[in-house]
Amino acid sequence: MRITRKRVAALLVAGALTVGMTGCGSSAPAGAAKGGSDGASGTATLSGTVTVYAAASLKATFTKLAGEFEAANPGTKVALSFAGSSDLVTQITQGAPADVFASADTKNMGKLSDAKLLDGTAKNFATNVLAIAVPPSNPASISSFADLAKPGVKVVVCASQVPCGSAAQTIEKAAGTTLKPVSEESSVTDVLGKVASGEADAGLVYVTDVKGAGDKVKGIPFPESDKAVNTYPIGTVSTSRNKALAGAFIAWVTGSEGKKVLGDAGFGTP
Repeated sequence: MRITRKRVAALLVAGALTVGMTGCGSSAPAGAAKGGSDGASGTATLSGTVTVYAAASLKATFTKLAGEFEAANPGTKVALSFAGSSDLVTQITQGAPADVFASADTKNMGKLSDAKLLDGTAKNFATNVLAIAVPPSNPASISSFADLAKPGVKVVVCASQVPCGSAAQTIEKAAGTTLKPVSEESSVTDVLGKVASGEADAGLVYVTDVKGAGDKVKGIPFPESDKAVNTYPIGTVSTSRNKALAGAFIAWVTGSEGKKVLGDAGFGTP
């Protein structure tokens, strides 16, 4: 079969077109990383340790979320530090190497922002209200907020600079009831501990703390608690050395994974 010059030219053009179409059909290189839930998991660039300073009332939920985050992102580690929000702000402003701060109120996050130590804008991710915690036997027969002011009742609260303490003061004013606590603690977990051990007849803690304590304490809700709803914000500390990982953890907390864990623990949504 005779092949003419025109035939050869046509074949060359067809071959060039085939090569070009094959190149256009390649959408991504093999092995390209795929983003996971809310862009936080499965990202190949995430590595190292993120140090998270969080309010004491977040201990159970953040411990769970940290474990899930590490499992979804091999090669990462979440180092957690829990205390009263005001104590954590003090530590960060004094140079503590935190990457992420999660506060039990917006006031203490504001202090971090005022100190120029907040990178960008914090995100509100949960709400919480107070409840009365009493020992399982309820020795002082507490049934209302007003009962906490009865003579002889040993009540424990958070210190005023701690979010749970500030909320308690707001409720006192709204209810027209003045409490005379036998001690003021630096974190809500300390208040819960004194009630669980029987050192106090009652304590003001968050509803999430009562739920997390199981049968160690009995929770008594009261209508006045709606007068002081605490909003929890989370943000990246401006001095963070791993802002990519900090942002990924914040996305995990504020995304579907975080909402589920927080909701199961009794937290509300902002």
